[in-house]
Amino acid sequence: MSEHAREFAYTRNDFAFLRRIAQERTGIVVGDDKFDMFYARLSRRVRKLGLRTFQEYCERVRDDRDGSELLELVNAITTNLTAFFREGHHFEYLARHLVPEHLARHPRAQPLRVWSAGCSTGEEPYSIAMTLLESLPGHRAADAQILATDIDSNVLAKAAGGVYAKDRVSGLAAARLRRWFLRGRGEQEGQVRVKPEVRRPIEFGQLNLMENWQVEPGLDLIFCRNVIIYFGKEDKIRLMDRYADCLRTGGHLFIGHSESLFKISDRFELIGSTVYRKRS
Repeated sequence: MSEHAREFAYTRNDFAFLRRIAQERTGIVVGDDKFDMFYARLSRRVRKLGLRTFQEYCERVRDDRDGSELLELVNAITTNLTAFFREGHHFEYLARHLVPEHLARHPRAQPLRVWSAGCSTGEEPYSIAMTLLESLPGHRAADAQILATDIDSNVLAKAAGGVYAKDRVSGLAAARLRRWFLRGRGEQEGQVRVKPEVRRPIEFGQLNLMENWQVEPGLDLIFCRNVIIYFGKEDKIRLMDRYADCLRTGGHLFIGHSESLFKISDRFELIGSTVYRKRS
């Protein structure tokens, strides 16, 4: 985009400041090629705040005392690509292997504890919930317990609402749609809502993976897919170490199809396609 065509003055110095703040806040490594993307996504904030230049916006971020504008910055520049049952082999592995192992290990009621880290607009944790509800015996349905977190407050609000455009579920089997979704009528025509029983086992919460978060240890499974691809190596190493601390021995970690723990962590063993198990 030509600088002359821009609505607001925007320089490389503005970009350097904003991407440094974004990386410090989120751990996301921002390349030089994101110069135009930052302008496109943040110009809406500049306009809404009634500012004239990106330099003024940088000053607003620098003087942000309560963290509210930093949050708006993070919300604007984070990527939230997701879908129901994306990378379906993970959900098949959960149903065919992890649920039976859990039932064998705990003959009596015991929650199978899962963390969806970087849950975006909610398709991932709802897919986990549906998988667990479909594969657990009826009298053990309450064993599902899912923590779903994201740094972006906007996508979390969308996730907690559980309402989606109908085209977001167009790839699901008709039987699964009937079982787990309600079709919108009247003003809600063209939308679907996840049923209360799918929403019930999920606890949504905002969490920045780069900050000093606390998650109760003893988790059975962590989904952290297509997240660490944006982090630098040292942040990846630190995060995987913390994940290992959160998981029980023998617990599992699912990562994205383009990610790997090679030279990142020796506390996990690769047992399938982007499926890892915590070593004893």
